[in-house]
Amino acid sequence: MPQSFLQPVVLTLELATVSTILLLTLGTPLAWWLARSRVPWKELVGALVAMPIVLPPTVLGFYLLVVLGPHGPGGALARLWGQPTLAFSFAGLVIGSVVYSLPFVVQPIRNAFAAIGERPLEVAATLRASPLRAFFAVALPLASPGLLTGAVLGFAHTVGEFGVVLMIGGAIPGRTNVVSTTIFDYVETGDWASANILAGGMVAFAFVAVLSMFAIERRFAGQRQ
Repeated sequence: MPQSFLQPVVLTLELATVSTILLLTLGTPLAWWLARSRVPWKELVGALVAMPIVLPPTVLGFYLLVVLGPHGPGGALARLWGQPTLAFSFAGLVIGSVVYSLPFVVQPIRNAFAAIGERPLEVAATLRASPLRAFFAVALPLASPGLLTGAVLGFAHTVGEFGVVLMIGGAIPGRTNVVSTTIFDYVETGDWASANILAGGMVAFAFVAVLSMFAIERRFAGQRQ
């Protein structure tokens, strides 16, 4: 791998890994609540979570820039450790990635939890399992296809981000310049050969990600038969 490609590739993988861990940590309990709660306003929360699917990335990136900038709550938080803003930083990219990719993680996990039904949890309750124990011992294993699909989608979606990371990261070399923004930079400067290499790598990665989801679905569908 040429040295000029190494930094954006490493940064992209770091961003996708950290974001996926946070997405699963935040998205799993949220998906459980959306799948199990009977409050009438839960779909309002579901709609808010799903909005990044339909919002243009530049719109979402703009409002994230306002929130994370020096005059927003993100700036106030950053000043606690001597920084003027959370924008144009790795932390800002992580926050933006989590917000942007959250629906791609929550939805498959929510569907998996909903597909479990009441019976397994009722059986766990008759065996005197606490709700927390039933969640970890029964619900999570049964929902593992959704968890794996959510993890793959969250990771892949973070790797492929462009509009949001450009808005809140600024494509600063060595700090916030990920693969997608590096391709854009190469095209702008007329280095089509380098752009083609990175773009081809992204196409291959996307194919592997989609193939992985199909394999997960096929494997667990076979186990249920």
